[in-house]
Amino acid sequence: MRTHIVWDWNGTLFHDMEAVLGASNAAFATIGVGPMTMQEYREQYEVPIPRFYERLLGRMPSEAEWLRLDTAFHDRYHELREACGLTEGARELMDGWRAAGHSQSLLSMYEHDRLLPVVEGFGLTAQFLRVDGRSGPSGGQKAEHLVRHLAALGDGVHPGRTVLIGDAADDARAALSAGAYAVLYTGGSHTREKLEPVGVPVVDTLAEAVELAGRIASRIVG
Repeated sequence: MRTHIVWDWNGTLFHDMEAVLGASNAAFATIGVGPMTMQEYREQYEVPIPRFYERLLGRMPSEAEWLRLDTAFHDRYHELREACGLTEGARELMDGWRAAGHSQSLLSMYEHDRLLPVVEGFGLTAQFLRVDGRSGPSGGQKAEHLVRHLAALGDGVHPGRTVLIGDAADDARAALSAGAYAVLYTGGSHTREKLEPVGVPVVDTLAEAVELAGRIASRIVG
């Protein structure tokens, strides 16, 4: 009986927070909001993203404002992500997980057609049973995407033997709603203070996250 990891991409396997911050500040400028520091961003960011913008504006953005924000963010992010790399040790951790006889897949809220070439560019596609990015409009939550992702993986992957490793509270909420486990990593979009109230394990390194996933596997088998 193997355990399956569903990896998040942005802020988890892909160390892109500098690009995210730069793209966010470019988006903020379109609605007259000044730039944030990394700490300010991580303290205030939340999913769904329109709620994050509502916090900054004091009201929900109009449809026209949302389109400006979304377009500005993704255009600038596409430029800045070229300078980003994998999180330290991520490749070795994925290799080790597969070598131990477990499986893994990738689920991101980054646009699917833009995600695939980035993952392939790092030579990672073969690591995963499946790679899914977002289809449809941006700004939503991960839960429905995770349900579709797990269903597409088929009978070989059971939610009760699955651990989602991500960097956002929304990752954990998605996992729990699908009957899976979650481990949250503090190196991405959220501070530890924002992650801990969700009630799942919170770790400071991906190595700790994988170790916890292994412990969950041992408990299930035992």
